[in-house]
Amino acid sequence: MINVTELRPGNYFTEAGEIYNVLDILLNKTAMRKMIAKLKVKNVRTGAITEQTYNSGYQIDRISISKHKMTYLYDSGDFLVFMNTETFEQVELQKESLTWELNFIVPNAEVEMAGYEGEIFGITLPPKVALKITECAPGVKGNTVQNASKDAIVETGLRVSVPLFIEEGEVIMVKTTDGSYDGRA
Repeated sequence: MINVTELRPGNYFTEAGEIYNVLDILLNKTAMRKMIAKLKVKNVRTGAITEQTYNSGYQIDRISISKHKMTYLYDSGDFLVFMNTETFEQVELQKESLTWELNFIVPNAEVEMAGYEGEIFGITLPPKVALKITECAPGVKGNTVQNASKDAIVETGLRVSVPLFIEEGEVIMVKTTDGSYDGRA
């Protein structure tokens, strides 16, 4: 147990059976009152971001989340199968809980999996991934002034807006935060 004022962004804690990740903390002290800690937190299970306020001296359970490097192996229908690169243990995650991540995961892709006491919260993708273009219209020069682009579909089915010089079959870098083109691989 630690004082709530000792929490920092990136720390995890439990309260009322829920696990929270601290995104931001603001400590406010006035002359007439105790210090107040305003926390911006993310519920790890639901993804909901809320603000919580505590008085100084409130004790909280800080926990350590285990993070492991995992390799995506295959899709088994309703589940995606990952393997721990150190212990070779295989873990299945429900496909419906990884809808956005499916746009960037290809076999043998490296991800980071976070969990606590055997419960897995999800995966963290690298900031950029290399994906091969499977469909792309040919680039046509025209009356373009700047930043001409066309749509391309990558091997995962994600539609990405790419510059005109990109061809079908090329490998491009895609940002995992918003699914945008970042350059050639």
